[in-house]
Amino acid sequence: MSPATYRKISIAALAFVCIIVVTGASVRLSGSGLGCADWPNCNDNRLVDVSTTHGAIEQINRLFTGVVMVAVIAAVLGAFRRRPRRVDLTRLSIAIALGVPAQGIVGAIVVKTKLNPFANQQHFLLSMVLVALAVVLVDRAGEPDDGDRVHTVTAPTLLHVRALGALTALAIVSGTFVTGAGPHAGDQRAKRFDIAIHTVAQIHGITVMTTLAVASVLFWRLRSRRADRAVLDNPLTTWMVVAIAQAGVGYTQYFTGVPAVLVGVHVAFATVLWLVTVQLILSTAAISRSGINRSGTPHSTLASTTPAQVPSATTAAPAPAPAPSGSPDPTAPAAADPASAAPVPST
Repeated sequence: MSPATYRKISIAALAFVCIIVVTGASVRLSGSGLGCADWPNCNDNRLVDVSTTHGAIEQINRLFTGVVMVAVIAAVLGAFRRRPRRVDLTRLSIAIALGVPAQGIVGAIVVKTKLNPFANQQHFLLSMVLVALAVVLVDRAGEPDDGDRVHTVTAPTLLHVRALGALTALAIVSGTFVTGAGPHAGDQRAKRFDIAIHTVAQIHGITVMTTLAVASVLFWRLRSRRADRAVLDNPLTTWMVVAIAQAGVGYTQYFTGVPAVLVGVHVAFATVLWLVTVQLILSTAAISRSGINRSGTPHSTLASTTPAQVPSATTAAPAPAPAPSGSPDPTAPAAADPASAAPVPST
């Protein structure tokens, strides 16, 4: 399998991992969290039961998990068939493939605990882990097979980007507490976090505004760092657009009574925001070609030669022409030219 074909497979896996986050949210937002009161069977009598609307919504989401599993297994098999085979791609795809059934186990806990908000929270956060792994897989699949990973920005900018990533993660986690305290539990009988929604919403809002402020400062600093700006301009601009849109949806849903449709949009934007956050962090490093094969197989750095390029040991070399009077001896070693000396790699 060619690298280009494998990258397409990895993109498909990423798409399905993201889509199931939204379909899973639709189960909760439609009040279908207990549409199937058992797991893995839908109920005591049937494995699959779509006789009710809530049951059908929950069942469709469960079945869609199978589609996601097919996509990630294809990524695993593709990693083994890809030429050259890369250890990093194999490990990443296997991690994602293991994460999907792990999600099924967490989903079973959610059902068995009657939609406990803490279990629901872990369900979403595990999804974000899988999204991050899938983004890394797509990014690595598009990289050259040979070379060393080097930073593409200065150390202060790298630290700033990582801080922005950590704050984005904190904002997403705080948002799950708002969800756990809000009205959309998946079922009217479900438990909620014992905290006032306006209190946790204020905390979430503070983390969001802090994150946007840190991103704005990074934008300002890049004005005087042209090399860093050239690397981060596109991913940081994308991040800012998505983050502002996400904040706008969040405040709109809060002040309009938290309608289910806007909550669903908010979940979708949260997924996209996390995706572009991981992409932003990944943009701070790239592969520099150095003749090292990342598949683990060393390859020769010796260029092939032909008999015409290498003088035969039995063939006498032509005698050098006599140097004109007063000219330097052409057979004498040439003086080193400082300007042509090879630069020493920076550490």
